Amino acid sequence: MSSMLKELLEHKIVAILRGIEDSRADDTAKALIEGGIRLMEITMNTEGAAAMICRWRERFGDAARIGAGTVIDVEAAQQAVAAGAEFLISPNLDEAVIAYGKERGIAVWPGVMTPTEIVKAVKAGADAVKLFPMGTLGVNYLKELRGPLQDVPFLATGGVDLHNIGEYFRAGANAVGMGGKLVNLDWVKEGRFDLVAERARAFVDAVRE
Repeated sequence: MSSMLKELLEHKIVAILRGIEDSRADDTAKALIEGGIRLMEITMNTEGAAAMICRWRERFGDAARIGAGTVIDVEAAQQAVAAGAEFLISPNLDEAVIAYGKERGIAVWPGVMTPTEIVKAVKAGADAVKLFPMGTLGVNYLKELRGPLQDVPFLATGGVDLHNIGEYFRAGANAVGMGGKLVNLDWVKEGRFDLVAERARAFVDAVRE
């Protein structure tokens, strides 16, 4: 088992930062870490994503693992890896991205939806898959996939909130990816990083339970 997969299975939450302003990014990361978040992805369609990843590796590399999200093709993977991303997450399955990560010893967790895509991703070398969009598919879908696909680590992304996070894990998720429900961009804009940390802590506690 790769060290990054171990971290995913231990900490169980990936914070997704999409469209965050550069000037607010570092304080947001600090607040998330303070709240107990240990895996953070900056999506590659965020302005200045590569520079942010690079900076966060320097500033927060001891406290958290920093990865890239929305890595839809090899070109995005190259930019993310050059910036220092420690893992790559995508909304889609691109086997070339998995191969690119494998060659460099970097975890790639591709986006999948169907059993066919899940098996394809694993055969291509993914050690976990991002089940997406969970907000639409729902936890019963996750439960049904779990039967025949017992051994694949699932990072369930979409639709997770404080009131239903337990259902995701009971249905068979190994970890969850969370964007706006975890990182409230209004709070970020208002500089309410205490609230960001508090929300993070609530989710970390819910996962421990």
